[in-house]
Amino acid sequence: MTAIPEQPPARWSELLSGGNALRSIALAGGVALHAVNVYIVTTLLPTVIDEIGGLAFYAWNTTLFVVASIIGSTLSTRLLARGGPRVAYLLALLVFTLGSAVCAMATSMPLLLVGRSVQGLGGGILFALSYALIHLVFESRLWPRAMALVSAMWGVATLCGPAVGGVFAEGGHWRWAFWSLLPVAAALALIVCLRLPARQALDDNGARPAYGLIACLVASVLAICAASLADSLWVNLGGIVAGLAIAALIARLDPRARHHLLPTGAYSLRQPMGALFAMMCLLVAAITTEIYVPYFLQRIHGFGPLAAGYLTAVMAAGWTVGALASAGRDRNGGAWQIRCGPLLVALALLALALLTPALAWVASTPGLALFALALAGVGLGIGLGWPHLLTRVLQAARPGEENLASASITTVQLYATALAAALAGLVANSAGLVEPGGVEGARSAALWLFAVFACAPLLALPLALRLTSERKECP
Repeated sequence: MTAIPEQPPARWSELLSGGNALRSIALAGGVALHAVNVYIVTTLLPTVIDEIGGLAFYAWNTTLFVVASIIGSTLSTRLLARGGPRVAYLLALLVFTLGSAVCAMATSMPLLLVGRSVQGLGGGILFALSYALIHLVFESRLWPRAMALVSAMWGVATLCGPAVGGVFAEGGHWRWAFWSLLPVAAALALIVCLRLPARQALDDNGARPAYGLIACLVASVLAICAASLADSLWVNLGGIVAGLAIAALIARLDPRARHHLLPTGAYSLRQPMGALFAMMCLLVAAITTEIYVPYFLQRIHGFGPLAAGYLTAVMAAGWTVGALASAGRDRNGGAWQIRCGPLLVALALLALALLTPALAWVASTPGLALFALALAGVGLGIGLGWPHLLTRVLQAARPGEENLASASITTVQLYATALAAALAGLVANSAGLVEPGGVEGARSAALWLFAVFACAPLLALPLALRLTSERKECP
C-alpha cells in the first residue's frame, strides 16, 4: 500500500501572503468589524445618553444587539448555502452598514435601538460566516492558524474600539464613530468581490434553523428587558419569571424538535453537557457587567470617555491573557483552573462593588491600580478555565452531534450575554440609576450591580467541582 505523503507544517507566511492574504483580511476583518463596534459603543454610550437621553434603555443597546446577533448567526448557514460565500458576505456587510448609518443619524433612543438591532443582525452573520468560510477558502493544514487569526480580532478590538469611541466622544462628534465604520465595510466588500468565490459546493443537509426555538430565546430575553423599565418590584419580578418560564419551555420543546438548538443533555444539570453550559452562562453573566463600567467611571469619578473605555477593556484583556496562559495546560492543570476561576471572578466582582461607589479612590494611584486589578480579575478568572470548558463541551457531545455542539457554543454564549444584559438593566434601574439618577443613583447602581452579579460565579463553583471530579474519574 502506497504511503500518503505527509503535508508540510503550515506557516504564517502562507496565510498572510499571495491570494490568501486578502482572504485572511476578509475573514478576520468581518470579526474585527463586529468586535470593534462592540467596544466603540460601550465607550460612546454615556456621551450618547447625554445628547439624546434614554438612560433607562442603557442595557437595551447591548441586549438588542446580541439578540439580533443570535438571529444573524443562525441564518448564516442558510445564506451561505443559497447565495454562496460572496453574496452571503456582501449581504452581511450591507445590513451592518445600514445599521451603522441609522445609529449615526439617531435623534432618539428608540431610533438608536433600531440601528443597534440592524447592526447586530449583520454583525451576527459576519461573525458566523468568518468561521464557517475558513474550511471553504483555505487548505485544511491552514485551518488552525486561520482560526487563531480570526479569534485574535477580539484582542485587536480591545485596543482599537475604545480609542475610536473615546476620541470621537471627547471631541463631541460621537456620530462620526459610526460613520467611520462605513469605509472599513466598503474596503472589505471590495476584497470580498475580488477574492471570495461566488459559488462553492456546500451541503447543508437540508437542515433549517430552529426558528421557533430561536423566537422563544428572543422572547425570554425581551420579557426581562421590558420589565426593567417598570417602577414596580412586582412587575420586575414578573418579567424575570416570564423570561425563565419561556426558557423552561425551550428546554421542554428542543429535545422533541426535528431540528435541535442544543445537543443532547444540554438542558439537564445532571448531564455533563448541561453542567458545562450552565457554568459557561454563569461566567458570561459576570463579565456582562462591563457594559456599565464606562458610565460609572464617567458619572461617579469624572473620567473622560477614552480613559473609561480603556479601563473597561481591561476585563476583556484579562480574559485573553487567562485563556492564552491556560490553553496549553494538561487535564489536571485544566481541572484546577476550572475550579479556581469562579472564585477569582466572585472576589473581583465583590471588590468592584466596594471600590466603584467610593469617591475617594479616584484621587489615589494605589486605589486606581486596585480597581484595574479587580477589572482584570473578572476576565482572568473566566479565561483561565474557558478553553478547557469548550474542550469538554466537544468531548461530551454524543456521536453525530459534534457539529451541533460546536455551533451551540456561540448560541449559548450570545444568549447568556443577552439575558445577563437584560438582568443588569433591571438591577441597575431598580437600584436608582434613573431615579434618583445622577452621581448618587450611579453609586447605588454600581454597588448593587456588582454585588448581585457576584452570585453568578459563586453558583458556578459547585458545578466546577462536580465537573472536575467527574473528569478525574474518567479513564
